[in-house]
Amino acid sequence: MKLALITGTSKGIGLETALKFGRAGYKVFATMRNPEKASAFKQKIETESLDVTISKMDVDSDASVKQCMDDIIQKHGSVDVLVNNAGIERHGSIEEMPMDDFQAIMNTNYLGVLRCTKALLSQMRKNKRGCIINVASVAGHISNSPLGGYAASKHALEAISEALAQEVKPFNVKVAIIEPGIINTQMAKDIAVDGKSIYPQSKRFSGLFTASLKTPTSPTLVADKILEVAENKNWKLRHPVGPDAEPFIAWRASMSDEQWVDWNAANDEDWYKSVEQDFGLNAR
Repeated sequence: MKLALITGTSKGIGLETALKFGRAGYKVFATMRNPEKASAFKQKIETESLDVTISKMDVDSDASVKQCMDDIIQKHGSVDVLVNNAGIERHGSIEEMPMDDFQAIMNTNYLGVLRCTKALLSQMRKNKRGCIINVASVAGHISNSPLGGYAASKHALEAISEALAQEVKPFNVKVAIIEPGIINTQMAKDIAVDGKSIYPQSKRFSGLFTASLKTPTSPTLVADKILEVAENKNWKLRHPVGPDAEPFIAWRASMSDEQWVDWNAANDEDWYKSVEQDFGLNAR
């Protein structure tokens, strides 16, 4: 039986991924900061008789990651699949967002992935097998205000994943990047709340996310892709997920940097008209 370790499983994509792997016959360690709050998850595991163990781990903490990883390896042996899903979102203009928020985003979304990866990497390398799947975002390609801080963390995750893939492929360890678009998660719902900024982009993007969530994309779609990537034999690095993911990436790639800046810096009327024309969304 293969063993999968999945981070950030208290809700959303992580929870659905843990269930997906459990239903596929994996022995799953579903990690989160506060297992005591996962009563509904525990009930589902019991009802479906899944081999899923909820473990306490805070990816922000070196000590917490080491303790959890060492315990799993000592008791159960090698990990076959690591899904680095744990992530947080903070949004706001560069001027208005506190430094603590920038640091928190990078600590979880980037350094947290490194902590978990480094804890298992030597084992995978020595065994000459393993799969590391990092959940990034379309924001790993595209940077918009008020998501500058979040996009920076996902750009960093994309870059380190690409470098890691080069290092470990000779040891038969696969690295893949999952790039969801706007998914119906609490994170997306939080962005849809207008944060009342002195900059117009905050209100605009809350409207864009609100409009997109009217036809929501389930996190199960992302979980399906993660399991597919873990089980297939190809070495494709990047995997956009969701109906808007590839179109957004292609749309940005079609513009020069200057056109992109101008689009985001446009006045409200021109920006809203453009969103309606290009994506069929009323973000007002």
